[in-house]
Amino acid sequence: MIKIKTTICAAALSLLLLPCASHAEVNGWYFTRSGNKVPPCPAEFGWLEEHGGYYVDRTATDQDKRIYLTFDAGYENGNIEKILDVLAEKDAHGTFFILENMVKRESELVMRMKNEGHTVANHSASHPDMTKLSEEEFKEELDRMDASYKELTGDPIARFYRPPEGKLSLESICFAERMGYKTVMWSFAYADWDNEKQPDPDASFEKIMSNTHNGMIILLHPTSATNAAILGRLIDTWREAGYRFASVDELA
Repeated sequence: MIKIKTTICAAALSLLLLPCASHAEVNGWYFTRSGNKVPPCPAEFGWLEEHGGYYVDRTATDQDKRIYLTFDAGYENGNIEKILDVLAEKDAHGTFFILENMVKRESELVMRMKNEGHTVANHSASHPDMTKLSEEEFKEELDRMDASYKELTGDPIARFYRPPEGKLSLESICFAERMGYKTVMWSFAYADWDNEKQPDPDASFEKIMSNTHNGMIILLHPTSATNAAILGRLIDTWREAGYRFASVDELA
């Protein structure tokens, strides 16, 4: 009887591990804009929410309207400080997914993120294509980022992960899951990353507002001059519409 139970348990465990081990297809995350409705999860990422991943908050209600402000921060060009100034002025909080470069070169800004109540999360240490790494290499990237942050602040980095360039595979999300990380994608973003081709502020404001939806996880690049210019107006307008700015801890 003991042997039978052991065999059944081993077989069940192998079935649980099989999807992660056997599915290595890599895709870049995307979403289909749906106006003020929640965009559907792309079919090829049907496993995202089953393995500790999020791209939207499905539990948001009309009585508790939520937006998640998230920022991918790899370096400072003067605008991250402006973004932090706006967030402080408006008493709003967000999540900054940072690289080791921020800790090494912009330690004061990272400390400010922490001290002003923002969540500081893991964007990897060096921004590689994480889907090309072995599990050991993947773990080293996130652990190195965690260690750098802890050395600076005395606290571990928040256990939320965003893959560089949005490149994702089932295998890589399982690596993160086994490390205790929740993978956080997004349900809205726009072309704000090119510092040489910054979009028009008014047009960007209208684009964001016309695609705002309950439970939205918005990705903004804090190096964007446009985002620095319009963030205060966005926050005021969202609040007037009844939204609050939720912490990614609520996703978990």
